[in-house]
Amino acid sequence: MPQSGTAVSVEAIDDAFQTKMLDMVKQNGRAEQVVGWYHSHPGFGCWLSSVDMNTQQSFEALHPRAVAVVVDPIQSVKGKVVIDAFRLINPQTMMLGHEPRQTTSNLGHLNKPSIQGLIHGLNRHYYSIAVDFRRNELEEKMLLSLRQKKKLTDGLMLKPFDAHSKTNEQTIQEMSNLAMQYITAMQEEYEEEDEPEKLAIAKVGRKDAKKHLEQLVSNLMSSNIGQTFGAMLDTVVF
Repeated sequence: MPQSGTAVSVEAIDDAFQTKMLDMVKQNGRAEQVVGWYHSHPGFGCWLSSVDMNTQQSFEALHPRAVAVVVDPIQSVKGKVVIDAFRLINPQTMMLGHEPRQTTSNLGHLNKPSIQGLIHGLNRHYYSIAVDFRRNELEEKMLLSLRQKKKLTDGLMLKPFDAHSKTNEQTIQEMSNLAMQYITAMQEEYEEEDEPEKLAIAKVGRKDAKKHLEQLVSNLMSSNIGQTFGAMLDTVVF
């Protein structure tokens, strides 16, 4: 759906776009329906603003069971995916005393309402739906790795000196090779200075020796500074 966004809000600018799109999809023999929409609240938690509720209302006008999904990518970095799904509450249903929540499954779990969500109309203008999502083995490993918080002392742990020395030798040898490649590249650039297009084509697919060299230098310095500092600290303490 075409939208207009600012730093704090996003709103639809063409409500008829969905209807036209569905008509064109049906003309092609496809029976897909719009099942909902999603957006993110980076660092603000999962809830619907007044603009979000208006957008959700336009979706529910096309399909009464459309869902609004909200994700918080900032809080999800801590290792737990912060996600929630909502549907609007019909005021007429509330006046008649009927239960507004519609669900066809007991999979997943309901999130505890946050104070910010309650302030923005949760359980008054819209309700939360149980969320469950499948994860494969690689996704499980990725999420578990995010929860492994490093301690301050991890940076002071000494590596075995023989392994550290061998790593230094390999890194210096690789830096020497990259330096030779960089010198060769500079010579080619000087010789073909008058033909920039030919030079650009010649660089396609080649390793950028300068960037790799800078990265190796940075890693080597960080590793040796940490190793030296840890050894000096151990000497003083023990």
